[in-house]
Amino acid sequence: MSDSLQTPASVPAAMQVAAGEDQFGEHRGLGISVIDFKVTTQNGSGLFILENTFRAKGGPARHLHYDQDEWFYAVEGEFIIEVGQERFTLKPGDSLLAPRKVPHVWAFVGDTVGKILITFMPAGKMEAFFREVTKANAMPPQDPELWRAHGMELLGPPLSLE
Repeated sequence: MSDSLQTPASVPAAMQVAAGEDQFGEHRGLGISVIDFKVTTQNGSGLFILENTFRAKGGPARHLHYDQDEWFYAVEGEFIIEVGQERFTLKPGDSLLAPRKVPHVWAFVGDTVGKILITFMPAGKMEAFFREVTKANAMPPQDPELWRAHGMELLGPPLSLE
């Protein structure tokens, strides 16, 4: 077998994270929701995937990522996502890509529980951002410097759900 096809010994062959669990066994709250880290990277160059489970309606502020594409996959419930000037409704099984440098905002709008997988590629500083903002167990604050320090631009408030 060619050396280029072999996995380095330092990389595990597989990694399983059970349903409802976090890769590190940690609890991370965002007030109206909780997040579980499913796939992380040590250097920010690879993938970062989290599962966001909502108990109430809402979502983050309007923002953009300088260097990350963000992919959403609705698992349970209904979500509204605006990317640029377009508005989309995601129901279970639907997915949507928000390309880097394009403003976007999203929210859970269902009546019961919402669950969405969110993938960032490359990971950049997203893991560090979520570790920081979940310390307060509230949605990320509208502090432009905090967002900028993690490779994003804060552009406006969350979606109005009224």
